[in-house]
Amino acid sequence: MAGRKRGATDETDDTGCLGMTTQPRSSEPVPQAQPEIPTGTTTVDVCELVRLRTQYPEAIAEAAARRPRRPLLNDSGRLMIVAADHPARGALGVGGDRLAMANRADLLERLCLALSRPGVDGVLATADILDDLLLLGALDGKVVMGSMNRGGLQGSVFELDDRFTGHRAEDIERLNFDAGKLLLRIDYDDPGSLTTLETTARAIDDMAARRLPLFVEPFISRRTPEGKVRNDLSAEAVTRSIAIASGLGGTSAYTWLKVPVTDNPDDMAEVMETSTLPAVLLGGEVGDDQDGAYEKWRGALQLPTVRGLVVGRSLLYPADGDVAAAVDTAVGLL
Repeated sequence: MAGRKRGATDETDDTGCLGMTTQPRSSEPVPQAQPEIPTGTTTVDVCELVRLRTQYPEAIAEAAARRPRRPLLNDSGRLMIVAADHPARGALGVGGDRLAMANRADLLERLCLALSRPGVDGVLATADILDDLLLLGALDGKVVMGSMNRGGLQGSVFELDDRFTGHRAEDIERLNFDAGKLLLRIDYDDPGSLTTLETTARAIDDMAARRLPLFVEPFISRRTPEGKVRNDLSAEAVTRSIAIASGLGGTSAYTWLKVPVTDNPDDMAEVMETSTLPAVLLGGEVGDDQDGAYEKWRGALQLPTVRGLVVGRSLLYPADGDVAAAVDTAVGLL
């Protein structure tokens, strides 16, 4: 995709806004909540978003209330979700660019393009991104998943004491969203993991009480000698993480799993026998080997409990820059 890059310059009008036609200002709130963005285009008017946020903040709740909804699963029984909740952890890097996701207009354009592609069911993101997408009208008829625990900031000493600083169950219900997602990283040497385990169990209970699906993304994690958190993708570690996550909360009726493909993809069949909970595959860091990632996903998608994909950076920021082609290829795997 030929989106704007960080540090690039664009033509501005006399207000300093990108791509905005100067309009008379009004002291009264304007009851038009959604900028007009034709289907299939990827131009985001930042100034219009800021105008709505400053003059008419109620537009976000109103857009959420009138958003046409759909069932979690369509007739195929499969899910294709685009993920964009990384920035709230300070995790902005893609490949060698440590701030690739820092340009919000560029990210929103990529998300709008991805959501416009056939076969894409919805999006997973934090409140700030979902609010923008609501105002853009990009979430109509889509599955909307709120990201719940973002407190374990990337690279922090408290990374595994992962507090729930994002959506709460009541927020997801109030905004008429369709599901929630949380990350559960377990380090047997880090006491913060116990806090995350307990709050995860309570979040499962809160979502189940509202009959809302919750996607739990479990890992066994360890710190390197340099202090960086690394997820263990061995068959044993992924098996153990699935077993732990499946047993949390007072009911598993509304719990889904969001799982990685193991280091050896051939292990996935046995690993996924650990639970009867429905699962989706996560994308993770792919690097330059996009085709290799597709092949890993293709095999695991044939397993009986695996119902789809939730993929973020590898589709939004593919190595060749072609977002539409990357998304279409991923959809084709389903």
